[in-house]
Amino acid sequence: MAEYEAAKVAGEGGAILRREGLYHSHILEWRAARDAGALTALGTRKSPVSESRRRSGEAAEIERLRRRNERLEADLARTKTALEIMGKAHALLETLSESAGDTTRPARRR
Repeated sequence: MAEYEAAKVAGEGGAILRREGLYHSHILEWRAARDAGALTALGTRKSPVSESRRRSGEAAEIERLRRRNERLEADLARTKTALEIMGKAHALLETLSESAGDTTRPARRR
């Protein structure tokens, strides 16, 4: 604000607004806040609205993470079951393969 006001006296206020990507309405709002004493109090007091918003945001994040955790646990259980089935199928196929290898094959006639 101080830089803008000093530059405005010299006729360079618009250049600062363009450089910072601001609009004149921002200056008007900040000036009104400064005159009301709000700018000096910024950061020294937490607003109850922002605190409750932060808490509700945290609660929403916790709920989202709970749902994700439940979904991932269900996926893990399905994967474990599939691996158990694959292991049993592999063992069965090995047993069948070994038993097929134990039988003697009849000799071929020429």
